[in-house]
Amino acid sequence: MRFYKECLHCNKELKGRSDKKFCDLQCKSAHQYQQSQEQPERFYNKVDNQLRLNRKILKEYNKGGKVTVRADLLKELGFNANFFTHYWKNTKGDVYLFVYEFGFIKRTENNVDKYVLIQWQDYMA
Repeated sequence: MRFYKECLHCNKELKGRSDKKFCDLQCKSAHQYQQSQEQPERFYNKVDNQLRLNRKILKEYNKGGKVTVRADLLKELGFNANFFTHYWKNTKGDVYLFVYEFGFIKRTENNVDKYVLIQWQDYMA
């Protein structure tokens, strides 16, 4: 007894096993891809995408090892300070948030929010 008479993706007539759903691997793959596109983005993917974007932005602006950048400039590019991988507390008690090897701390000078960007060094461990 055949469960499906036609391929679930291209609607061609199925030949072969009685429990067959797709006519070939390409149809199966295309159908699964189409199904994944209709599903909402998974939480893990949202977090990973934001972390990668944050790292890309921090890497772009931190060419000198320690740099100060206006917060609104980073936010325009999609930077979100709520997404970080770990933190480091220096001897002064300042807590730097890190996105992989690039760290940042928020400062306010003259009523303007800024981020001080640093890069991870071996002595920070």
